[in-house]
Amino acid sequence: METFQLFSSSTSGFGIFDDDAQQSPVIPPPPCVEVLASEVPSYAINNWDLVNLDEVTLLKGRVSTQQVFGLSNSDLVPGKYEGGLKLWEGSLDLIKALRSDIRTGLTSFGGKRVLEVGCGHGLPGIFALLEGAAAVHFQDFNAEVLRCLTIPNLNANISGESQPSPSNPTICDNRFFAGDWSGIDKLLPHVSTDDNYGGGYDFILMAETVYSVSSLQTLYNLIKKCLQHPDGVVYMAAKKYYFGVGGGSRRFLSLVEKDGVLSSSLVAEITDGSSNVREVWKLAFK
Repeated sequence: METFQLFSSSTSGFGIFDDDAQQSPVIPPPPCVEVLASEVPSYAINNWDLVNLDEVTLLKGRVSTQQVFGLSNSDLVPGKYEGGLKLWEGSLDLIKALRSDIRTGLTSFGGKRVLEVGCGHGLPGIFALLEGAAAVHFQDFNAEVLRCLTIPNLNANISGESQPSPSNPTICDNRFFAGDWSGIDKLLPHVSTDDNYGGGYDFILMAETVYSVSSLQTLYNLIKKCLQHPDGVVYMAAKKYYFGVGGGSRRFLSLVEKDGVLSSSLVAEITDGSSNVREVWKLAFK
């Protein structure tokens, strides 16, 4: 795997992505809340699609931004809707990368605690669950996305699996949390602190979360709070650069490198011509 380094340690630390200027959010974020699995509205999903990825087949629902938010054909409305109802390419790239690492013995979810950040449809987290994770917690900016899409997707994909039982924790500890990255750690059950060494999540999964320059530092801070030390692993799928908003995988990785706490390695690069270059990266403590 290729190790990413944007600038050498011999420099003063200034690189092409060293501009830390961030814009303050125009709209205050919604309060952080836990969403219960029972909160699915009756109108949630009537249409389902099959997602075929190599030997993996998952179900995903279809709901519109008009139905849930009263918005027409919107991928993103800052402060109100962060794109969770759309199935982004990075989610599928991430599942393929995870599947490949499982096949080669580099990764195993058996008995592990997993957090999917910015989950939307939640397919990577659902995949981890089906691969034996003991706990999968899903986070999205919008509670409506969790209620109307993530929870129904999870239910549809585990409906053919064995029922929860004390001896089968795989589908017992699925929880859902809505809110901004700046405060969601206060609700999450597994957070690594000085008083809770070894706490945190064994895996953090995230796809298409690094598009906005203004949120990169907040996202990175959340990762460090939630990742289990010293063996936790982050899988991140993202475009190399998001045109029009300035974020991207390389800009986020510049924060990681400057901080010096986590190392990063390239897992996969996708150049299929359907969009700008997409990547999957793995982060771990040095």
